[in-house]
Amino acid sequence: QVQIVESGGGLVQPGGPLTLTCVVYGLTDEYHAIAWFRQAPGKEREGLSCITGSTEKTRYADAIMDRLTISKNNARNIAYLRIDYLKPEDTGRYFCAAEIRFYGSQCYVDPVRFDYWGQGTQITVSA
Repeated sequence: QVQIVESGGGLVQPGGPLTLTCVVYGLTDEYHAIAWFRQAPGKEREGLSCITGSTEKTRYADAIMDRLTISKNNARNIAYLRIDYLKPEDTGRYFCAAEIRFYGSQCYVDPVRFDYWGQGTQITVSA
């Protein structure tokens, strides 16, 4: 059984960086992809970035890609998302998700592809 736990959210001042952590328990092989999504109050869930398990190939959402860095510690099945230059509109709940039995060469930040989700971690950007 795969379980996901996110951490690292909090109250952050505008302009600052923040790194979120996603621990994925229960992965048994490298054939997976991990992604980050967020949901702002009153808005649809938005895909941010994904990374493949074996080759660590990444993909970013166009609108925010210049401020994001996704990375992964394969030995420990931990993924990270660094967000730079935080803005008030980045406020929302950030979710990590895992797609298992993934054999592609490139991941896609489409929520329907992901099988397991964490509960999310809240980021509030405010002065």
